[in-house]
Amino acid sequence: MRGPHLLNVIDVEATCWPSAPPPGQVSEIIEIGLTVVDLTTRTRLAKHRILVRPQQSTVSEFCTELTGLTQSEVDTGRTFPKACAQLTAEHEAGDRSWTSWGDYDRKQFQRQCTTTPYPFSSSHTNAKAAFAAAFELRRPVGMAQALKIAGLPLEGRHHRGDDDSWNIAALVLLLAERRNWPG
Repeated sequence: MRGPHLLNVIDVEATCWPSAPPPGQVSEIIEIGLTVVDLTTRTRLAKHRILVRPQQSTVSEFCTELTGLTQSEVDTGRTFPKACAQLTAEHEAGDRSWTSWGDYDRKQFQRQCTTTPYPFSSSHTNAKAAFAAAFELRRPVGMAQALKIAGLPLEGRHHRGDDDSWNIAALVLLLAERRNWPG
């Protein structure tokens, strides 16, 4: 799948706790959700999920309740460098424009890419900001609230990378249909 009309929609889940991380642990990506959309045909083409094995943290009970991901499940995942290589090799992440809901996902990748090559192109759109501007909201809202505002259903489980990327893709396509998608 090639072409400038294709967009990678990314959503990550990371290790998390109800408050500060326990001593010696840091928030790390444990799941990368990716949905490829065709902005010309306004369709969601493919939904992908990459599990990532954390190296400096463990999945807390709080994190499992939020995401449904367990330590034993993410233990079967790829290392972060291999996940980034997969994004580049299979999803043209280094060449293709991409988006996420807010800047958290982009910044989390930047934080973790100290010794791993950053997998994405510099062409990133903050879909949360684009949605807020298109709907003339006083301040940006979360993805689930945006779906309600747009009259779209939440498909799958909220706080699962692949399902959230799928839902964000629906919002992106709505903005494209309304001619409110940047570019």
